[in-house]
Amino acid sequence: MTTKGENTRELVLETLLSVEKGESYSHKALSALLDKYQYLSKQERSFITRVTLGTLERRIELDYIIDWFSKVKVKKMKPVIRCILRMGVYQLKYMDSVPDSAVCNEAVKLAGKKGFGSLKGFVNGVLRSISRNLPEVSYPSEEEKPIEAVSIRCSIPQWILRQWREDYGWEKTKSMAESFLNQERTTIRVNTMMTDREKLIDDLKKQGIQAEKVVLRDYPDFKQGLYIWEYDYLLKIKEFAQGQFYVQDVSSMLPVWFLNPKEGDFVVDVCAAPGGKSIHAAQLMQGLGVVEARDLTDYKVGLIEENIARARLKNVKAVKWDALILDESLVGKADGVIADLPCSGLGVLKKKPDIRYRMTREQQEELSRLQRQILSNACQYVKPGGTLLYSTCTVNKIENEDNTAWFLENHREFSLAKERQIFPGESCGDGFYLAKMIRRL
Repeated sequence: MTTKGENTRELVLETLLSVEKGESYSHKALSALLDKYQYLSKQERSFITRVTLGTLERRIELDYIIDWFSKVKVKKMKPVIRCILRMGVYQLKYMDSVPDSAVCNEAVKLAGKKGFGSLKGFVNGVLRSISRNLPEVSYPSEEEKPIEAVSIRCSIPQWILRQWREDYGWEKTKSMAESFLNQERTTIRVNTMMTDREKLIDDLKKQGIQAEKVVLRDYPDFKQGLYIWEYDYLLKIKEFAQGQFYVQDVSSMLPVWFLNPKEGDFVVDVCAAPGGKSIHAAQLMQGLGVVEARDLTDYKVGLIEENIARARLKNVKAVKWDALILDESLVGKADGVIADLPCSGLGVLKKKPDIRYRMTREQQEELSRLQRQILSNACQYVKPGGTLLYSTCTVNKIENEDNTAWFLENHREFSLAKERQIFPGESCGDGFYLAKMIRRL
């Protein structure tokens, strides 16, 4: 029987090691773990989720604290020991409900269980020293070293903060960095072909699940979102299994809402997996017309098909296609094209905290070139008078505003109808960018 003790912490450690070694992204590793151990109690699942994500989102600060007390610096430690100490320090600093003695004892047991018995004393010494002396840690002054101070406090790499400061100024940069440390609730989009917000709220509350309407001051007509909390496991919610709602951040709902597809339209989503925007478009079209949801691999197409089936939609079809290859059969055919393209993901660090440690400026530049290639193909599918919707879930000008400016300069047949950079921490949720462009008649 797995308990909230050694075994539960071992599951956390396995997940952290998988991410540390680059074998998996945190959201995928954690989702797979929770799917595998569905029998765990709500308390155990909550513990695993919080320690895993908390350790990742606070990693720079945790390393700073460990280095403050340890003679062996974090970068020189074995990955297993590094991860054990990080998750231990996270519990000591941010989880008052866990006794310090339990944190230290279980960390020592983990080290021994993983074959590092000779380092049990080291692990014990470092954690107990931190437990006794944590208030003594001194952080850099934000007035004297703003980048370094915010990088440590918010665990955002310094190069990202510098990029944001250059693009958006220091106050916006600091606000974004701090927003990723805030608690967030799950956001869902209501399938209005099956139910409405009021009924879904009532149905969820009967199961002890709290829900409230998403209200956007800038977009009062947006009435498709709900916040939900106090639930255990998504797949156990009957309404989710029935397709009455789809888990999707508010900012991710806005592109299709701005696209505003009509009944009978033909819409192409060129990088569709897992299918949220395609399904949203199909629902706004009231099941009439066709949405073609495309992606690169069988696995991604399978994800799209799974979500289409749950939503019980007949007007969406999943197609395997490489967006870098022009499909001559679609040229000039689409009323709307959704180009929600691969990006650096810096707008969703709350959900995918490890992205910040993997991404580089060089990778951003590669992604920017990829985005331009895909846009140059996708735009050809748009009929005169039709709409191209470009979006990313990142926050930087090289992938967003600069790409839109480049596209409009090189494709004069399009004009810009709407452009919006949504910043993390705003009422819309995650960081997101969208540009709505119309093909001239």
